[in-house]
Amino acid sequence: MPQTAGMAAMNRQDFLLLIVLTICWGVNWPLIKLAVTSFPPLAFRSWSMLLGLVFLAPFLVMRAERFWPQRTEWRSIVLLSIPNMALFHWLMIISLPHISSGRAAILAYTMPAWAAISGMLIFGHRPKPFQLVAVGLALIATLLLSISEFSSLTGSPMSVLMMLVAAASWGYGTVLMKQTRLSISNASLLFWMLTISGVLIALSSLVSELPSYRLPTVFEWIAIIYNALVVFAICHILWFRLARKLPPVVSSLAIMLIPPIGVFTGSLTINESIGIYDIVALLLILISMAVVLSPGLKKNSST
Repeated sequence: MPQTAGMAAMNRQDFLLLIVLTICWGVNWPLIKLAVTSFPPLAFRSWSMLLGLVFLAPFLVMRAERFWPQRTEWRSIVLLSIPNMALFHWLMIISLPHISSGRAAILAYTMPAWAAISGMLIFGHRPKPFQLVAVGLALIATLLLSISEFSSLTGSPMSVLMMLVAAASWGYGTVLMKQTRLSISNASLLFWMLTISGVLIALSSLVSELPSYRLPTVFEWIAIIYNALVVFAICHILWFRLARKLPPVVSSLAIMLIPPIGVFTGSLTINESIGIYDIVALLLILISMAVVLSPGLKKNSST
């Protein structure tokens, strides 16, 4: 597909929006970690998702895009919602209280490698050398963090495993989304995926956390509203805008910067320690992401 003139260059406003987007997603990792330390995690995530719908709805009304899917598309939307949002956020939020927010961010962004694995094993994609290299680097990184968790008296290897399954679910969902064609816009799809996932996680919270329910503190309300308004509404709206306009190399670079921001903001704000395993794993994940993304970026930039 030929690039449009808007895709050829990034103006100052785009650059600032990209910085804001990357920082907002990156600093959210320690923010969530602090919030779910004492507040029921599934309740926190489901309330954030469902409240995000309130902020997202006016944007959809203003765009006047197709909102309601065709009757035959509902099954596809549900199948996309489960791995991309419901399962990912469910596993992420229940494991986060037991591992550092920086490690959680590193593990979550092994997603491109798991997407490559899903493409090979489930969708029959023929593996390419660069994909195998990326997968190998990601697996080494996760092995390092797993060893660290096993060797620590306060470690939680099960939480590491859950974060890996969450990343694998997200990776599978990403590949599935690329192969699914729908009549609604990405923003409308986000609305329905948030709705389905928020309801499923809320039901799970009612079953498992109801005795622990209480009103959030002021800080917890701030974290819930930040996730609803900034993470689920504003950041996704900005992402759709920038992803359509910017060269793929720029938008992909923004994704790669999120784990380092999560690691270092967690260290600065909640005094999470950064060990040699974390640093090496972070570098391996960044290299893995660069390897798995770069061939596609070269191909896209030349079309």
